Amino acid sequence: MNKNMSHILMVDDDDRIRELVKEYLEENNFLVTTAIDAFDAKRKIDIIKFDILILDIMMPGKSGLSLTEEIKKTNQIPIILLTAKGDAMDRIHGLETGADDYIGKPFEPKELLLRIKNILHKTQKPILPNEIYIGNVLLNLKKLHIKKNKKTIKINPKEK
Repeated sequence: MNKNMSHILMVDDDDRIRELVKEYLEENNFLVTTAIDAFDAKRKIDIIKFDILILDIMMPGKSGLSLTEEIKKTNQIPIILLTAKGDAMDRIHGLETGADDYIGKPFEPKELLLRIKNILHKTQKPILPNEIYIGNVLLNLKKLHIKKNKKTIKINPKEK
């Protein structure tokens, strides 16, 4: 597994859709975990860090909207609702619950892929190195100090 791959949780009670989306996203270099309903998804979210969630709204038990509201209370993970409920009021309600995007079924897989990439591009922070050399000066962001000619200067966290 490539540690730079984004990890997606695909939640849908329809086996065919869930597996087709999983296969398509894996072909496009994403790591995909699936869940069959909101309860299965919640168990996985509690133990695995995901970069984005794709949720169906209409599932047995708890709906994707309820799960979205629950997740957004404590977690800012991006959520795309992927659902057959596609009229304007459904889309508005889905976005009001905290979803970052809303796609109606049937959908184009390429559109889903592009929406995922757009959201991830906006939400993922770049990984910066702990140490940076600028000429003969070493800047250590983890230890919060600057080192030049064997002399170390502490950095105030507010100066970071």
